[in-house]
Amino acid sequence: MKKGLILSLLLVSILLFVISCGPQPNAGDQPLDTAAAVLAASTGIQGVETNLLPNYPPNLLYDQNELIAIVEVNNKGNFNLEPQDCFVEITGFDPAIIGGNFRSPQSCAVNLGTLEGKNLYNVEGMSNQLEYMSSRVTLPSGVYEYEPRLNILTCYRYETRANPSVCIDPAFYQVTSEQKSCRPENVLMSNGQGGPVGVSYVGVNMVGSKAVFEINIKNFGPGRVLTTNSDIRSCGQDDLQYSDLDKVEYRVRTTSGNVNCRPSDGFVRLSNGQGKIICNYETRASSAFETPLQIELAYNYIDSFSKTIKIIETPE
Repeated sequence: MKKGLILSLLLVSILLFVISCGPQPNAGDQPLDTAAAVLAASTGIQGVETNLLPNYPPNLLYDQNELIAIVEVNNKGNFNLEPQDCFVEITGFDPAIIGGNFRSPQSCAVNLGTLEGKNLYNVEGMSNQLEYMSSRVTLPSGVYEYEPRLNILTCYRYETRANPSVCIDPAFYQVTSEQKSCRPENVLMSNGQGGPVGVSYVGVNMVGSKAVFEINIKNFGPGRVLTTNSDIRSCGQDDLQYSDLDKVEYRVRTTSGNVNCRPSDGFVRLSNGQGKIICNYETRASSAFETPLQIELAYNYIDSFSKTIKIIETPE
């Protein structure tokens, strides 16, 4: 009897140890419960955010010295970035004065492989640091100071997925004594879906057995939307065309397949940061039901900030 009890206690201890060694959702000083972590990971209006570390670069430096800038990159959304998906470029300076790798874009995921977005186990997302160095800053003869405004550009590819639950009722206008499971209503989604571009609301209307969805796409972030055909590695080179701006690639489907949407080319253009997709879905059901409307958005995004530095001639 004692041996059986001891064996049972030993097995329970081993089981608890194994469970404790597994991944825990959002561990930290004040861990979230699973439901809160899922909500935090699946909502939000942030994408990639960048900033300069304090004093890198300094506000003032002498020429003939090295210049170092360290850019911190944070993936605040929920889309993972591979090395080819995101680049940071510094512009606004004379390459004859500031050299080194200041002249070249760097991948946001350098030395990482993948810059992961937020998820159930890390609701803050991953970060990385990029170093730009010019081993020597040289002012031309007779120039005693130089004050460039460094422009830090971040260009990246991102995707947003929204899955609002919508009610489809083919008998919406018919008088019936049947207890309906749902009623077609508009769906507000103002909290975003984990990216700078997302769905702000879905309007739902019934025309007989056809559901009509009015999907509003919004640029929630501070940057500019670029088409997926644009070159994110060189978006700081002033070679963007009007056709590259404000276009979001989209796909809409239900669990039973694709729906018929306009614009028909699969791209929606934003005006004043917003655009509309109109979709029709013909159902064969005879009664009301709820289903997830699966909306996928793909786009490139450009954001920037600046810092002015002063370079003065080294006293002899």
